[in-house]
Order: sequence, then structure tokens, then C-alpha cells
Amino acid sequence: MLFICTDPAAPKYVAAEDNIEEWGAEMETRGVALHGDRLRPVEDATTVTVRGGEVVVSAGPFAETQGWIAGYDIIKCTDLDEAIEVASKHPMAKFGKIEIRPVWPLGE
Repeated sequence: MLFICTDPAAPKYVAAEDNIEEWGAEMETRGVALHGDRLRPVEDATTVTVRGGEVVVSAGPFAETQGWIAGYDIIKCTDLDEAIEVASKHPMAKFGKIEIRPVWPLGE
């Protein structure tokens, strides 16, 4: 899974350099892309915890951070090298950060 993250230290976003449609088309053609989408801003987040048997609901993200997860892509790659290559072509690799995280199926 690719977590698409913002990065305040990254170069300023340039819409003309955002080739997400091309990236998506290439990854679909290669059979690597399974699913992906943007996420609403952190201001729209709701955090749920259970403490002492009580459900606690908070507005906003669970942590105060400079950067935040802006979207995700679920990909299927043969190995980490291919996942790195796929992530390096994502337009947000220029304007943010891409975190690659293997999926860990339940029961394994």
C-alpha cells in the first residue's frame, strides 16, 4: 500500500506537473494498480478510541503533525524494488512523500 503524504518541506505543488492521470493509466496498463483515492483534509477526520469501556470520539486526526496522509494507492508488486519504482513515478513523490507499507493479512 502506498500512503500519499503531504510534506511541508517539499517543493511547492505545481498543478501543471501533477501527472496523476498518466501515472494511473501506466500502473493500470502494467496491472499494478488495484485501487486508490484521495482522502478528505485532516479537518474532516474523526478519531474513535475506547477507554475504560467508554467510546471517545474526537474531531480531527489522532496526532498533531505537519504532514498528513492525503490519499492512498493499493498496488500489487512482485517485490519491494518494483514498489519503490512505482512510488517514485507518483507525482506526489515530488511534492510530498510516499510511504510504502506491505499489507499484513489477518491470520498470518
